[in-house]
Amino acid sequence: MNRSIKTFFLLLIVSTTAYGQLKSPAEFLGYELGEQWTPHHKVQAYFLHVAENSDMVTLEKYGMTYEGRELVIATVSSVANQGRVEEIRSNNLKRVGFIDGEPTADKTPIVWLSYNVHGNETSSSEAAMNTLYKLITENTTWLNEVIVVMDPMINPDGRDRYVYWNKSVTGVQYNANPESREHSEPWPGGRTNHYYFDLNRDWAWQTQIETQNRIQAYLSWMPHVHVDFHEQGYNSPYYFAPAAKPYHTAITDWQSEYQTMIGKNHTKYFDRENWLYFTREIFDLFYPSYGDTWPTFNGAIGMTYEQAGHSRGGLGVRTAEGDTLTLWDRLTHHTTTGLSTVEITAQNKERVVDEFASYFRNTRENGTGEYKAFVVKKSGNPDNVARLLQYLVKQNIEFGEATSASRVEGYDYSTGETGRVNVEAGDYVISTFQPQGTLVRVLFEPKPELEDSLTYDITAWETHYAYGLEGYAVKGNLKYQPVSNITTSEISASINKPYAYLAKWNSLDDLKYLAALLKQGINVRYAEQEFVMNDKKYGRGTLVITRNGNEKLGDAFDRIVKNTADQLGRFITPVSTGFVSSGKDFGSSSVRFVSAPKVGLVAGDGTSSNMVGHIWHYFDQQIGYPVNLVNKDDLRFVDWNEYDVMIMPSGSYGSTFNENGLNDLKEWIRGGGTLIAVGGANGFLAGKDGFSLKRKSNDNGGKKEDEDPAEKLKKYGEVSRASASRLNAGSVFELTMDNTHPLAFGYDDTYTSLKLGSFGYEYLENGWNVGVAKPGAHRSGFVGIEAKKSLEHTLSFGVQNMGAGRVVYMIDNPLYRGFWHNGKLLFGNAVFFVGN
Repeated sequence: MNRSIKTFFLLLIVSTTAYGQLKSPAEFLGYELGEQWTPHHKVQAYFLHVAENSDMVTLEKYGMTYEGRELVIATVSSVANQGRVEEIRSNNLKRVGFIDGEPTADKTPIVWLSYNVHGNETSSSEAAMNTLYKLITENTTWLNEVIVVMDPMINPDGRDRYVYWNKSVTGVQYNANPESREHSEPWPGGRTNHYYFDLNRDWAWQTQIETQNRIQAYLSWMPHVHVDFHEQGYNSPYYFAPAAKPYHTAITDWQSEYQTMIGKNHTKYFDRENWLYFTREIFDLFYPSYGDTWPTFNGAIGMTYEQAGHSRGGLGVRTAEGDTLTLWDRLTHHTTTGLSTVEITAQNKERVVDEFASYFRNTRENGTGEYKAFVVKKSGNPDNVARLLQYLVKQNIEFGEATSASRVEGYDYSTGETGRVNVEAGDYVISTFQPQGTLVRVLFEPKPELEDSLTYDITAWETHYAYGLEGYAVKGNLKYQPVSNITTSEISASINKPYAYLAKWNSLDDLKYLAALLKQGINVRYAEQEFVMNDKKYGRGTLVITRNGNEKLGDAFDRIVKNTADQLGRFITPVSTGFVSSGKDFGSSSVRFVSAPKVGLVAGDGTSSNMVGHIWHYFDQQIGYPVNLVNKDDLRFVDWNEYDVMIMPSGSYGSTFNENGLNDLKEWIRGGGTLIAVGGANGFLAGKDGFSLKRKSNDNGGKKEDEDPAEKLKKYGEVSRASASRLNAGSVFELTMDNTHPLAFGYDDTYTSLKLGSFGYEYLENGWNVGVAKPGAHRSGFVGIEAKKSLEHTLSFGVQNMGAGRVVYMIDNPLYRGFWHNGKLLFGNAVFFVGN
C-alpha cells in the first residue's frame, strides 16, 4: 500500500474517532453564526455536543454564577494529547513549583482563551463556537503541539441580560442606524455580572463568585498564554498585542517579546484581508486585576484583544465611515486572532515552555523586585489578618511565621518611611522566593513601579493598606516556618443568664455579627466611650447586648446571641452587671440603642451601576442585611417615612432633586433620616442650600503676577501628558481620623484610603470632619503635582447634623470594587451608628 493511501485511511480513522456525528455551529443551532444571538444555554449545549462527539474535546464544569448559570471550560487537543492530558498538566505545575517532582521531557504549551468577561461585548462567545469547530476540523495539526483551554462565557449573567434585551427590541431585520433603540442599551447594561461588578477588574481581588471559581480552575492549569477577548467602540479598528505602555516593571523581556511575536503573526491575516488594526495604544499592562495582567503576573503571556462593536454594535451597525459592521464581521476577527494565537504557540512550543519554566525557576531561586519579603505584624487586627491569609491561600501564595526577631532594612507601611524596622518572631512573612513571587511583589510593593504616568486605571492597591494592617517591605529575605495552628482562646467566667454580653467592634466580621443579631430581633446597644470592666479595656463601638429589652425572647435570647457568635467566629464576653470600673455604665445615654435601620439604595437610570452594585453586594453578600433598591426616578413618589437610611451613589440627580425634591429630602433628614452620599453624589449636594459641603477652590482670584505667557503655548501632540499634573486615577492617602466620632469607631487615628479623582472638598464649617487629607498624606500611586496640591486640607469623610437627622459625606468610596476591606466597617458605621 503506497504512502498516500495509508495517509487517507489514517485520516479516515482519525476523522471517525474524532468527529462521529459532529455538527457545525450552524447545523446544531439552526442558523448561521452572526445571524442572531446565541444565548448562554445554547452556547453551553453546543460545547457539550462537541465534547460528546469528538475525542479531541472534554468539557468540565468549574462553577456557577449568582443567577445559577453554569461556568465551564473545554480542553481541546489531539486525541493523543487527550490521552495524557494529566501528564501535561502536572508537568506544567511541576515547572511552576506548585507540586513536587521533575517534569517529563514533554513540552506541550497550554493556551487559555477567555471569552465574554463583559457581557455586552457579545461577539466573542459566538467566536468561541466558531473557533472550537475550526480547531478540531481545520487546524488539527496545531493540536498535536498545544493544549487549548477555552472558557466560552465568563459572564453569562451579564451576557444573557444583553442578549435577551437586544432580541426584544430588534425586528426581523436589524436596523443599522446607530440612533435606533437596538443600539442604546438600558441601565444597568450587560457589561457587568449580577451585582454589577466589572469582572475584568476582579481577577486579582476575587470578590465575585464567578472570579473565585475561575481562578481555582486557572491555577490548576497555569497556562503559558492567556487571551481575554473584548470589544470596544464600534468605530474602532481591531486591537491586539503588543500592549501599550506603561508596563509594570515586573514584566519580563520575554513576555514583552512574545507579545510582539504573536501580534506580528496576527498581522499576516489582517493584512491579507485588508482589516484595520492597531497595537501599542490605550490598553496598558499595569493594573494587576485585568484578564491580561493577572495572568501575566502568574507567568503567562497575558493579552487583551479588542474588536469593534460593544453594546451599540447590535447585529449590525453603520459606522462613521459609512460601512456596516456586522456580528459576523466581529466574530470572524476574534476567531482569526484566537486561531493565530494557537498557531504561533504551536510553532514556538519549546521556547514557550522553556521560558515559562525559567520564569518560575528564577523567581523561586532569586526572588524578585526591590523588596524580597513582606511582613504583616502578628499584633494586627486578627480578623483582617485572617482575611488576608485566606486570600493568599486561594492564590497559592506561600507564607509563614518569622522564626526569630531581627532588625532589618525596610519600608514601614505605617509611617511611609524607609529605615531599620523590627521584625518579631511570629510575624507573618510573605517572601518573593516562591513560585508566586512576582504576584507577591505586585500585590505588596509599597509604591507600584510605574514607568509612565499615563495609565488606564488606578495606580495603587497595596495589600497592607487595603486590609488595614501594619508591617514592612524588607529588602532581604527572611527565615520563616509554617504557621502554627495553635490559637489562644480568651476565657470568660461562666455566668448563668448574664446581665449583658459584650462584643468587640473593629472589623467587618463584627459588623456581620451585629447585622445577624438585628435580623433576628435582638436589641443591641453600642458604647460611645471607652470603658473598663473586670480589668479589661473596651473600645468605642463595643456592642453591649443587654438582657434588658430582650426579655420577650426568654431563653432564646442567650441561645441566639451565643449561636450566632459561634457561627460567625465571634468571641463574646458575658458580664453580671452594668456597672463599669471606669467610663459610662450600660444605662447611660452614652450607651446608644441601635435601631435596626430600614435602608434604601438609589439605583436605576442615571446612577452609577458599578457603585450601586458595589453597595448592593456589600449588603446582600458580605454583611447579609436587607437593602431596598429604589429607582431614582421613583424617588419623587417614595414614602420617605419607610426609610431610616438612604444611600446616594454617584449619579445625575438634577431632574430628581429639583427644588421640591430637595425640600422633601431635607425634610426627611430633619425628621431623623440619615443620608449617605458616596463618591460623585457629593458633587451634586455641594453648595446646595442646607448642605454644608463645599468644593475646594484653587482659584487665586486672578492672574498670577509671575505668570509666563509662554505657558499658554501647548503642543497638540502632548495634550495628554500635559494633563497628567492634574490627574489622580486612583492613589492611596493616609487620612487623619477623628475616631471619637461614631463614623470612625473601630479605627485608629489614621486610615489609608483609596482616593479617586482630584476634586477636593473643604472642611465642614458646620459639621464633623471625621476623615481628612492633610499635606503629606499621599502614600502610594501616581498623583499629579496639581492634583496633589488640590487634595491637601480636604475632607474625605464627614457628618453634618440636620435637625434630628444626619448627612454622611463619603467623598472616597470605601466599597470600591469590593477589595478595600479596611473601609467596610466605616460604611457599616455610617449605616448603623451615625444617627442612632
